[in-house]
Amino acid sequence: MATKVSRKSSSQNALVLKLKSIVFSSQGFPLILTFTMLAMFFVVFRMKGIEMEYRLTDMNREIEKVSLENKELKAQKARQLSVNKLHELAKKFEMKQPGQSQVIIIP
Repeated sequence: MATKVSRKSSSQNALVLKLKSIVFSSQGFPLILTFTMLAMFFVVFRMKGIEMEYRLTDMNREIEKVSLENKELKAQKARQLSVNKLHELAKKFEMKQPGQSQVIIIP
């Protein structure tokens, strides 16, 4: 039983040593460093993409909100400039229809 454990640990040690020699060799280290940097860049760009999508969603929501407010203000303006409302205001401020000589037409 002890020989099995010692064989296992010696094979694991050999594997670890072989892996260390590959990773820290002049050929393995630049490859691992390159792949690590590529993975980090991928994660960073993906996170920035998701952040931009959140910003875009917020801006679209804000545009919809402002558009709705704009429609409400246009409706309110139309109500204020309606013929009935203008007649009421004219009566309130004692105004009357302008005469023919008071109307100026600008070409």
